[in-house]
Amino acid sequence: MPWSLGSSSAPSGDKDDIKSKLSSWTKPIRDHLSEGGNWIAPVIAAGATVGFWSFYKTYLRRIPNSAHVSTRYFHRRSLFGKVTSVGDGDGFHLYHTPGGRLAGWGWLRTVPKLRKELKGQTIPIRIAGVDAPEGGHFGRTAQPFAAEAQKFLDSHILNRRVRAYVWRRDQYDRIVATVYVRRPPFFQRKDVSMELLKQGFATTYEAKTGAEFGGPSKEIEYKVAEEVARQKGKGMWSLEKGGGFFHPSKKAQAIESPMAYKRRVKLAEKQQRNLDP
Repeated sequence: MPWSLGSSSAPSGDKDDIKSKLSSWTKPIRDHLSEGGNWIAPVIAAGATVGFWSFYKTYLRRIPNSAHVSTRYFHRRSLFGKVTSVGDGDGFHLYHTPGGRLAGWGWLRTVPKLRKELKGQTIPIRIAGVDAPEGGHFGRTAQPFAAEAQKFLDSHILNRRVRAYVWRRDQYDRIVATVYVRRPPFFQRKDVSMELLKQGFATTYEAKTGAEFGGPSKEIEYKVAEEVARQKGKGMWSLEKGGGFFHPSKKAQAIESPMAYKRRVKLAEKQQRNLDP
């Protein structure tokens, strides 16, 4: 009849024999741990294993896409990675490379280059605090300087490593973040939002809800930079000044902000839907 160690039907002699064998197998371990200080090493090893796993999950585990960005990151953590594509003047895709070169990225671990390899493996980033001119998406007419804004951002961050301080996830599942990049010759850390504003390729974000600047002081800095660029006639603001004395044929134009453009287009599309049979 089959029986187990805990079975009441097992012969008592056999149970005693099994218990004796188990005791003899574990005796060296019990004797070792009973000696003073011998328990310390196993406890340290177990603690180190748990600590390393926690450190890995927190700082070294790669986040493949925005769906995996935990809300614990918002207003607390940053993402470090390589820019793999630029979609417009204020958005791009980031391949997360936690730990940077110290974790082997660039010499032991590589960032994929092919589009099919990057599919589903990058995080869409919406640059915080600014709004760049809208491109001609979905058959819409592009705003002036939309192409120039995208070209500037492309030359500024594409294929470079950036750090993105995470604020929230927007309605398009993008991660809204303040982004910093280091560029030659001195590799000083540059705020990408600020650089867009200085060049006149963006306005400060105008929406009354959902705006993220990284703090009230940062919002003030952005608005000052926008006004300076406007006074200098940089980028899109050059349209307000016209051609001046040397180009009188170029008339000054009123600037429609990206937010005003989006509201106007949305209203026009809604009215058109109402007219359609």
